[in-house]
Amino acid sequence: MKGLLPLCRGLYTLSNRQARRKAGIVGSRCGFCGTQSNSKPQPSFGLLFDIDGVLVRGRLLIPAAKKAFEKLVDSQGQFVVPVVFVTNAGNCLRQTKADQLSHILGVPITQDQVIMSHSPLRMFKKFHDKCVLVSGQGPVMEIAKNVGFKNVVSIDMLRESYPLLDMVDHNRRPKLPSNPVGNLPKVEAVVLFGEPIRWETNLQLIIDVLLTSGNLSSVHQTQKMPHLPLLACNMDLMWMAEAHSPRFGHGTFLVCLENIYKKITGKDLKYEALMGKPSELTYHFAEYLIRSQAMQRQWKLPITSLYAIGDNLMTDIYGANLYNRYLEERVARKNPKAIAKMVVATGSTAPVPQEEEIDNLWESELALPSATSCKSVLVCTGVYNPNAEVPSDASHCIKETVFHGHRDFRFDPALVEPGHIVQDVAEAVDLIFEQEKFVPQ
Repeated sequence: MKGLLPLCRGLYTLSNRQARRKAGIVGSRCGFCGTQSNSKPQPSFGLLFDIDGVLVRGRLLIPAAKKAFEKLVDSQGQFVVPVVFVTNAGNCLRQTKADQLSHILGVPITQDQVIMSHSPLRMFKKFHDKCVLVSGQGPVMEIAKNVGFKNVVSIDMLRESYPLLDMVDHNRRPKLPSNPVGNLPKVEAVVLFGEPIRWETNLQLIIDVLLTSGNLSSVHQTQKMPHLPLLACNMDLMWMAEAHSPRFGHGTFLVCLENIYKKITGKDLKYEALMGKPSELTYHFAEYLIRSQAMQRQWKLPITSLYAIGDNLMTDIYGANLYNRYLEERVARKNPKAIAKMVVATGSTAPVPQEEEIDNLWESELALPSATSCKSVLVCTGVYNPNAEVPSDASHCIKETVFHGHRDFRFDPALVEPGHIVQDVAEAVDLIFEQEKFVPQ
């Protein structure tokens, strides 16, 4: 750090300076002469907040969230550390979610501090010029165009063009014989933003598109592989609202889609990409925004530690731990002794992916991370039930534990083990400040 403490007739010793620098404090008021430096504590860490179950339950603010954010902003309403809100919700624009959070929490929040489950789609530029079918609810057409898609078709547009396809609800069946209108371009990819309102309609038409390669005027071709590219956001099986028990999430819809496809074709449904927590892609995007905030605020220290605060073992904790493993592997690639130590610790002899391979996963859109760790903090105000923990004995975990994560993410007991468990988000912030020896002015 380059900031200098005010010198008052030699009363500040070298050890004083070093201790304050270690705590990230670059300047302060001298107790002897009152000299005030303009510098503020320099954070070397960033916070990733889940929203539902951590800050709110449905539309109701969790009281601890108010206390937490009083500690995170200064007297001018500016954050004292870089903060990003990482939600698996995908039914609105980032700006809309930022406005909602600003109103609920009483602090100014920008859209650049918000990651929706669909935010990483901005990086999938090779699909932006293709005709994509989108499924979800809310302003899905506007959301799709906001993240870069130029040629978008909705489920409702398909229904209007092919009225004979949606037949489950007898009240919505055509009253008179009709022919397909067929005036839409051929669908080239499918993007699933979140759980739709009418599941039977969406399931039917998405299956139709996949089995006809986007040409709904033709018949199903159940043996044709591979199917059209499928990109899905938000893998949450359940989420916590005002009800006493969790509610179905988009992950439940994906379970239905995957099993219907396999029942019809005998083959597994394949995803081009899965976004939202616990995907590493989402955490990498979050870290990019954390770094951007630090640069805008001209904080000099590199952001080396991330803390992910969530209420769901299978998304928030799994995802944070998975990204932490990725960060550790990056460090290990530069240190042969660390590689050997990791092999001993994990029992894995699988080769660590090369940096170029990791780079390709992000489509070279984001700079490589500067963080070296991503620590998970679990709160007890949402989905997590402290009386129904995952068994600690790994030998019978896989057989006896119901895995609520997505089909394509294997169950690993180490990945659902939180770094810390606290009662609520206020305790989480206190814990992190203590861990980082961070004292905001």
